[in-house]
Amino acid sequence: MESPKSVAGIIFSSDRTSVLLIKRRDVPVWVLPGGGIDLDESASSAIVREILEETGFTVKVDRLVGDYIPINRLSKRTFLYECTILDGSAKITDETQGIQFFSLKQLPPLPPPYLDWIQDAENQLPPVQKKLVTVNYLELMKLLILHPILVIRFLLARLGLSINSREEK
Repeated sequence: MESPKSVAGIIFSSDRTSVLLIKRRDVPVWVLPGGGIDLDESASSAIVREILEETGFTVKVDRLVGDYIPINRLSKRTFLYECTILDGSAKITDETQGIQFFSLKQLPPLPPPYLDWIQDAENQLPPVQKKLVTVNYLELMKLLILHPILVIRFLLARLGLSINSREEK
């Protein structure tokens, strides 16, 4: 049986000085949009769908940035695509509680491996293939000490028990 795969998408501002991030609802941290690849779905189709579901933006895929291989059970094989917005407007969804462009010089705290992925995309090199070495058990323990609630929510989400409440006003 093949291991699960996922996608992530990076969208730069037109001048490439800012990047679009979403604040997840289940684990409230800023990350690149993305998610799982459905059965019989291509990775490039999956990222277009995930970005629309999480942000309200219709995008086109510009290029594959990288193919990232897990070294443990904390992550999935992930394909990172650089995309361009074609249409739509930022829309909070059941999966997101924030959507915002951040200056590359003033990014919010990001869990691993997102900073590495942003840097890989900034380099504009041919697609890379790398192991996800920053997603490891030692880093998880450090984060557990610094941010216990976020790590517990992450672990629950990995088990399929996500806390995904959306407050209606």
